[in-house]
This record gives sequence, structure tokens and C-alpha cells, in this order.
Amino acid sequence: MRLKSSIWVSAYLRRCQSEGVFGAVSRRGAEEAGAVFVKVVLPDRTAMLYAPAPQTAYDDSRPFERVFAPVSPQPQAEAAVDERLAKEIRFDPDVWIIETEDRAGRHFLDLAKQG
Repeated sequence: MRLKSSIWVSAYLRRCQSEGVFGAVSRRGAEEAGAVFVKVVLPDRTAMLYAPAPQTAYDDSRPFERVFAPVSPQPQAEAAVDERLAKEIRFDPDVWIIETEDRAGRHFLDLAKQG
């Protein structure tokens, strides 16, 4: 059983704060199991978007963990990331959106293994 989304988000924001990274909830989703998207804004106003990884990326021995995958390999214009998030909200109104700002683009997320 996976940790409730609301608890995971709180813990994630505390982790960001402890590392000196500003983070905030820009959209509150379903408390229990809403999907979480993380937008990392860079100083040049581009952004990286991290989405929940496909179910196939999860380790069967650790199904409770949340694993993410970058939506694109390189930062995109922040407006393009916001458009993508708007589509996600139309598709699933229960999503959470977390926004962070970090010069180095740190995200502190567990990423799905490539390949």
C-alpha cells in the first residue's frame, strides 16, 4: 500500500526546505491517491516536469514507493510545462502539482531506471 499523496507531498516539501530549495503546492489533489507532478523552475524561467513513472517502472518488492520520470530530457519553456499540466488537470482533476525553484535544478525524486 502506497503512502497517502497528502503525506508524501508534505514530506517532500520538508525535504526541499531542508536542502534550501523553495517548494509549494500549486494545486492540491486527492488526499488519498492523487497523482503527483513536480515542476522544477530554473533561473532562466525554463522548467523540468517530473511525472509519475509508468507502473512497469515500479519494483514489485517495493510497491509503496513513488517513482518519477522526466517528461522531457531537457528543460522546456515554463509556459510549455504549464500547458502540459493544464492537460493533465483536464484528464485527471485529482492531480497534485508541486512547484520548486532551484538554481541547480535539484528535485530529490526517485527516478525510474531507464532502459
